[in-house]
Amino acid sequence: MRYLSLAVVYLTLMARKTRQTSSRSHSPATSSRAKSARPANKSAATALPTPRKLRGRAQTLASRTVFTGKTFWVTTDDVLEPGGVKATRDLIRHNGSVVVLAVDDQTNPKDPGILLIRQYRHAAGKFMLELPAGRIEPGEKLIPAGKRELIEETGYRARRWSRHTNYYASPGFLTETMTILLAEDLTLGEAQPEEDEKIEVCMTPLSEVIRLIHAGSIEDGKTLIGVLLYQSLHSARFKPGGKKTRSHAS
Repeated sequence: MRYLSLAVVYLTLMARKTRQTSSRSHSPATSSRAKSARPANKSAATALPTPRKLRGRAQTLASRTVFTGKTFWVTTDDVLEPGGVKATRDLIRHNGSVVVLAVDDQTNPKDPGILLIRQYRHAAGKFMLELPAGRIEPGEKLIPAGKRELIEETGYRARRWSRHTNYYASPGFLTETMTILLAEDLTLGEAQPEEDEKIEVCMTPLSEVIRLIHAGSIEDGKTLIGVLLYQSLHSARFKPGGKKTRSHAS
C-alpha cells in the first residue's frame, strides 16, 4: 500500500508539471502568426487621407436684387463655388462698418477706461452695452468714418488712431465686414447723435468691462471681440511686477 500511495503522488505531481509547461510553451509557427497579426505601424493603420485643399473664388452665374433698404440690400445669386458646388445663395449686402475702441489709458494705465455706449436695439429687444460703431458711407475711408461715428455718438475726439482688427460679422449670408479702430489720447466734446439715436455714454474701467463680459451682461459681438483682444494685448504690456514693457500693436 505504501508503494501504491507513492506512485499516486508521483503521477499527480507529473500531471501538474506537464499542464503548466504546456500552457507556457508556444510553437514557432504560432509565435510567428501572432507577430504577423500585429500592425507594423500603429500610426499608419489609423492615419486619415490628406484632404484636398480647395482654392479660388466662386463664379457668379446670375444675380438679382430682391430687396433694397436704407442700410443694406439683398440679392439672390446663382454661383459655382470652388470644388464644383453649384448653389443658390441669398446674401444681405452691406458697405461695411467701422467700430471704435476708444481707450483712456492716461488716468489709470494699468486699468484703462473703455468707452461704451448703451442704447436700445430693436432686433435684440433690449438695451445693450456696445462699442460705438456705424456704417461706412460709400467712398468713405476708415479713419474718417471712425472719427465721425465717435463724435456723433459720444462727443469724444481722439488724437491717435490705429487699426485693431477686422472680421466678418456673419459670413454665411452677410457680406458686412467690421473693422475695429483703436482710438487713444481722448478729449471730450459735444455729441451729435442722429434723430433716431438715444445714447448713454459710459466710460468704464477695463476690469469692470471684463467682469460684465464674463457675467453675460455684454452680448454684443463687436464689443466682445474688440475688448477681449485689447485685454490680451494690454496684459502683454506689463511684466508681473507691473512695469510697462511695450505698446500694443498698431
